[in-house]
Amino acid sequence: MTIAVIKTTDAQTALLARLMRAEAEGDGELGMLMVGNVGVNRVRANCLDFGDIRTIEQMVFQNPGGFEATTQSYFYQRAREQDIRLAKRIIQGEVFHPATRALWFFRPEGNCPAQWYGQWNTGRYKAHCFFAPTEEDCPQI
Repeated sequence: MTIAVIKTTDAQTALLARLMRAEAEGDGELGMLMVGNVGVNRVRANCLDFGDIRTIEQMVFQNPGGFEATTQSYFYQRAREQDIRLAKRIIQGEVFHPATRALWFFRPEGNCPAQWYGQWNTGRYKAHCFFAPTEEDCPQI
């Protein structure tokens, strides 16, 4: 048995699943898992822009700093079982490089910049670049 790295309800797990799908379905399951890593990292972080984020809802709808997907109708579709299974894996603590400690990701037109909003690029997976703070800035992740 594994222990969740954050506490969630079924509704919160479904919300994370919807976010993962809406942000990265085009990058396949691994891309969706990485987006989930960023979301869970933001809930756990208690640093930088995420000092007051404690729940999945707060993370998804953070303003400013939330996710573009929440403005699209696609995000509001019901979570699919396969997406919920992926979200549960992330909630149970699975991490995937380059999103292991990432708090940000975005989809650039070209190459990933070395830094984004002062955070270092940790790598790219398909369409998305991932960015993480230093351990000094966010030791909780």
